[in-house]
Amino acid sequence: MVDVHAAVASYWAAADARDWGRFADLLAPDVLYEMPQSRERVQGRAAYLRFNVEGFPGDWRITVERIVAEGRHAASRIRLSEPAGVGIGITFFELDDAGRIARITDYWPEPYDPPRDRAHLVERF
Repeated sequence: MVDVHAAVASYWAAADARDWGRFADLLAPDVLYEMPQSRERVQGRAAYLRFNVEGFPGDWRITVERIVAEGRHAASRIRLSEPAGVGIGITFFELDDAGRIARITDYWPEPYDPPRDRAHLVERF
């Protein structure tokens, strides 16, 4: 049985450490990455590694806030800290039969103020 929680924790630890060799080892050769907000898709280990190495330079840190895993699926909530600010990411993972990450769907919701006309319906936190 594959430990999907450990695989996802290792993925984020490798990304945070910029240990791109270990990061790549966790990925299936045909890994599929999607980011729905920007409608970006990256197919394959080499392309996804390049996307991360070249696409996200700079001084950033990742803190894993939570990983929920069951079977071959997991979801994580991370905090990305960089000089420009902090972002919260929600990422869904699916592992293949060999225990490698085969599919990643990444959501980076931006905070916003709700409309005033529903302020009386909610409690802000």
